[in-house]
Amino acid sequence: MKLLRYGAAGAEKPGLIDVDGKIRDLSRVVPDIDGRALSASSLAKLNAVDQATLPLVPGNPRIGPCVGSVGKFICVGLNYADHAAESGMEVPKEPVLFFKATSAICGPYDDVIIPRGSIKSDWEVELGVVIGKEARYLSEEQALDHVAGYCVVNDLSERAFQMERGGQWVKGKSCDTFGPIGPWLVTKDEVPDAQRLGIWLEVDGHRYQNGNTRTMIFNVPFIVSYISQFMSLQPGDIISTGTPPGVGLGIKPEPVYLKAGQTMRLGIDGLGEQFQHTISAE
Repeated sequence: MKLLRYGAAGAEKPGLIDVDGKIRDLSRVVPDIDGRALSASSLAKLNAVDQATLPLVPGNPRIGPCVGSVGKFICVGLNYADHAAESGMEVPKEPVLFFKATSAICGPYDDVIIPRGSIKSDWEVELGVVIGKEARYLSEEQALDHVAGYCVVNDLSERAFQMERGGQWVKGKSCDTFGPIGPWLVTKDEVPDAQRLGIWLEVDGHRYQNGNTRTMIFNVPFIVSYISQFMSLQPGDIISTGTPPGVGLGIKPEPVYLKAGQTMRLGIDGLGEQFQHTISAE
């Protein structure tokens, strides 16, 4: 299934994409696409619904973040060796983990706000893993049993805030609108191999990132298992698994950063595409 949330920011309704690519309303079945709706039993219930009986959603509503009420937004840094190289950092021996504030989450087509004082705002297309079942101390073999599905994430970063202002990376990762997710949460039954997905990003029509999840240093089962050794994972938590090479920081001979008035387009095979305009902070 391709699950989504649509409507005004803060008042999104649950929906799914039917076989004809149209949005069907799920409000009579579940209150939201959030942790409560992502258990195996809940997803089975949704999958059993006759889509033709669900109301069609008219027009072209705003598409919101594909998961509501996210508890944790956990990110993996430097998870592609060639991205670590372009960033001038060593390939990690264990996953580099950091958090992104959930207030950064926005819809896949919402405007991205370049924050006040920013001179190095950057893009990062990433595979998002959505947790469907509480997880603690998992083995790699158990990990995928706790995954509900996958989504596209743009892990935007302000590099000066991230690396030149001291402390942890969170300052450069958590600006408002720096976490577009969606358009869909694609359930794992539709993604037979999360390590064989093309992943790409363009700015103003120029393709900067063009990779594949098969080149991850740490794969999805390892990442989910690894994180569960340090904290419990809850339904609705999102793990962003790292970005392939081609970020603005790594462009030679000079880095290229975002400014207001640009457009980003990004996607992952089978998981849909995002499209964002950049605007200045008020």
